[in-house]
Amino acid sequence: MYTMQSWTCFFQFICSMQSVCHCCDWIQHHYGHLSSEYLSLLDQMFEDQVRFRNETIYQITKLFDGNMKAVTWDKKNLDDFLNILERQLENLKSCVSPAKKPERRLKRYSKELNRKVLRKMNYSAQAWELIRKETRRHLQRLDIFKAKIH
Repeated sequence: MYTMQSWTCFFQFICSMQSVCHCCDWIQHHYGHLSSEYLSLLDQMFEDQVRFRNETIYQITKLFDGNMKAVTWDKKNLDDFLNILERQLENLKSCVSPAKKPERRLKRYSKELNRKVLRKMNYSAQAWELIRKETRRHLQRLDIFKAKIH
């Protein structure tokens, strides 16, 4: 009986060693390929986030390029704000490849804001204040996304 337990233990030990060897074989032949694949996917996810940030800022700058005669904001602050957006836009462009098309939903949303808020309210100071608040919300979200990247 004691011999039978010894053989059972020995057999289990040998079987466990084979699975370890099989695992090592898998690591040698397959792990490298899969790890490079998931690292590539992570890089693409980062680039998609940068591209989204880039497109959002671009749409904001286009929105602020409209009829702003009724705006009562400080002109210097407005110019500084737009210059900072332009600078961010230029720097973000260098982080992404131009191969992909812009995000259609962002473009559509920007057009809707222009049509349903600015045009409908005749580019009034109140319309621009709504746009300012919406822009602030979007830029704060971009900051949250950025914080999650790191």
